[in-house]
Amino acid sequence: MRIIFLSLLLAGTFFTAKAQVRAVTDNGEEVILNKDGTWRSASVTPSYETRLDTPVVTKSGKATFLIKGKRLKYGIWIDPKKWTFSSPKTNEETPIEYRYSLKNGDAYAMTIPEGIGIGLDELVNITLSNTKKTAPDAHIVRMETRRVNGNIMRVIEKRATSQGIKFVYLAYYYSSDDMTVQFITYTSESLYNKHKADMEELLSGFTTKVD
Repeated sequence: MRIIFLSLLLAGTFFTAKAQVRAVTDNGEEVILNKDGTWRSASVTPSYETRLDTPVVTKSGKATFLIKGKRLKYGIWIDPKKWTFSSPKTNEETPIEYRYSLKNGDAYAMTIPEGIGIGLDELVNITLSNTKKTAPDAHIVRMETRRVNGNIMRVIEKRATSQGIKFVYLAYYYSSDDMTVQFITYTSESLYNKHKADMEELLSGFTTKVD
């Protein structure tokens, strides 16, 4: 299943409202910047506030198996006791390079690399537009920036309905001058709390150090 999506773009128009500052995104959506350095969409409940600082994430010590990109210089460290992986069939037309599946659960992931440099904001903007073509109700509930094994990445949590099933997508986006990678995990909304820790752990295995 291919549903990819994006994060918000902060525009330069701000106005003050006591302890909060409001900003308008490039796509016209309003976000709230709090005095304590957090922000959230004006249409999102406060439980999804996101820090503006940059959390540092490193791979799990249990992630001992490195899956290298076939064409581009990136890799994913996985815990082979938890996750399986596979490549698309040779006759399958898809941008997905690898698919991942949780062995003892219903959580999945995919990597979509491209040999072109796109700004992170532009990348997530494009993927949001693509998502809404197949899932009009798609919406972001959380977005932040993290430093993942030394790499600056956008992180988004998104919810959407596909084929009548409500899904939660937790994704990392990476971009450099000559490469972009979308690393997307997903599960059903009803199973998200159960599998979130495993999804986060898998995402933390992204690296560009593969030599």
